[in-house]
Amino acid sequence: MGSASKQSNKPDNHQGATGKAGATDRRARIAELRAEEQRRDRRNKFIAIGAASVLVASMIGVGAWVALDAKSKQDAKTAAAKAPIEGVKTFSNLSRNHVTTKVNYPQVPPVGGDHNPVWANCMGTVYDKPLENENAVHSLEHGAVWVTYNAKASAADLKTLSTKVKATPYSLMSPYPDEKGTITLTAWGTQLVLDSASDPRVDEFFTKYVQGPQTQEPGASCSTAQ
Repeated sequence: MGSASKQSNKPDNHQGATGKAGATDRRARIAELRAEEQRRDRRNKFIAIGAASVLVASMIGVGAWVALDAKSKQDAKTAAAKAPIEGVKTFSNLSRNHVTTKVNYPQVPPVGGDHNPVWANCMGTVYDKPLENENAVHSLEHGAVWVTYNAKASAADLKTLSTKVKATPYSLMSPYPDEKGTITLTAWGTQLVLDSASDPRVDEFFTKYVQGPQTQEPGASCSTAQ
């Protein structure tokens, strides 16, 4: 009988080498994936930093523009407040006593003087009936501009003026049938007569005299009264 062939127990060097190579490839692949992930994280970080920088720069730019615009408007308002307005008349040495009787004012409408202890509401208030002089004069003392008009004022004039007054705290408007001018703008000790509400001096007068330098009691209330 022939003898059976003997099976070798020696390790297969080829298989071992293949296994080691596969493990090495896996480790290399994992390392490559990690490196790619790190590169992606760094790239995203740079993008985020760049976007944040652009946003901050934009905010700074907008903030600077807003500040510059506000300063420009304030400078323009300051310049307008200092500029003379053609046709404005001023009156000095006006008394400021509180009285409960009627006052005979020399100007029509009055520009100041003794007045009632109660002021007319002047927080952008438009009245459809004439006011008592003594109440309106008290409002002037608080820095209000009083807009009055007679029957010669047009509907367009009244719309323009009422819109202006309603948008302006420390102003009031009422009819004044006895005044000579079509439209009269009055602040304490100061008055301007106009023919039309489209006159650019309306805005100039408001800019200069609403709580302007003529105000006798700056910051005093203009509401919660009549």
